[in-house]
Amino acid sequence: MMLIKNVHIQNDETTKDVRIEAGKFAEIAPTIKAADNEKVINATDKLLLPPFVDPHVHLDATQTAGDPEWNQTGTLFDGIRIWGERKQTLTVADVKVRAKKAIKRQVANGIQFIRSHVDVTDPNLTALKALIEVREEIKDQVELQLVAFPQEGILSFPNGKKLMTQAAELGADVIGGIPHFEFTREYAVASLQFLMKLAEQKDKLVDVHCDEIDDPQSRSLETLATLALESGMGDKVTASHTTAMGSYNDAYTYKLFRLLKLSHINFIANPLVNTNLSGRFDTYPKRRGMTRVKELAEDGINVAFGEDDLKDPWYPMGDGNMLDPVEMGIHVGHLMGYNDIMNAYQFVTINAAKAMHILDHYGIEVGKPANCIIMNQNNFYNALNERAEVLYSIHNGQILVATDPKKVHNHFNS
Repeated sequence: MMLIKNVHIQNDETTKDVRIEAGKFAEIAPTIKAADNEKVINATDKLLLPPFVDPHVHLDATQTAGDPEWNQTGTLFDGIRIWGERKQTLTVADVKVRAKKAIKRQVANGIQFIRSHVDVTDPNLTALKALIEVREEIKDQVELQLVAFPQEGILSFPNGKKLMTQAAELGADVIGGIPHFEFTREYAVASLQFLMKLAEQKDKLVDVHCDEIDDPQSRSLETLATLALESGMGDKVTASHTTAMGSYNDAYTYKLFRLLKLSHINFIANPLVNTNLSGRFDTYPKRRGMTRVKELAEDGINVAFGEDDLKDPWYPMGDGNMLDPVEMGIHVGHLMGYNDIMNAYQFVTINAAKAMHILDHYGIEVGKPANCIIMNQNNFYNALNERAEVLYSIHNGQILVATDPKKVHNHFNS
């Protein structure tokens, strides 16, 4: 048994006590008396949130920045080229060591749920095999979903369809795609039709790298949304990136939004990496490189934020901290009103959990698994501004992480 005392649950101005029994939230009330021998966490005026979720990352490529070379141009395409070289040297042990190093940092920062895309344009499916092993090894502490991601295309890569099918049968949880990187518009449409059919046949979720380019003519999103609508898969489908939407004209976008709402698909923006990779072919003005997060959210469409890359050919930085994409996302998306900032945690908690289709066992509610984090502040506005520590990360009622607050000895005299 565990009792958390005097916390602000998801920015609530009043405090409550939370009791955990048998790995589940058992009671939430203004005051709960501690039982004999019950572990008590005195968290007076601290913030209790559901755990952070990273719904979009590439754990197969993590920690490879500079190997075999640095991406000096900063473009998506050079990143793919460099990774194509590094991919030739992958081993199961190599992937596992790097992935676990990244996950350890993520866990330290309060992440408990992760969706990782895994490149399956590899005849041996080495990275997928490695991450399936990792998924099993960490399952009691972190829930890891794996996306069969065709980095070099489905129709544009030799035996791409066969590899995607093998990946689904091997144990990928989610079917991915990259239509904007296919050779032609016809290939893009055909790849989406194939992957959606595969997902239906294998009872998988869908998460597509969709229109990750500054080209306003890249419009695979309309095809993906239509397939989601017509198939009835709806919110089992996610469109990641969709950065081309930042270049669409408003007349087309207005028409598109009607379809997006009807389809019920999810969106995942990756503010750090989208901003880094996009606009590279612009002189001035330079595009901001992120999808229309504010407009999507205001229209009731589910949008989440992911980290995307952690020290790899597409992004040389990253420390597994979801506060980083949140801060970048609200800046780039002009989501800087007080209420916007206060509620921005939802992009990396509830919204991300919805995209991952895990809401049945996610959230601070009596009866659900006791997964939560305690941050060293009283609300998210203050937590984000001050980069508050995750004091506790609790998973299924067990403490995953306990952090001592930093101490600053300030001798400044004004």
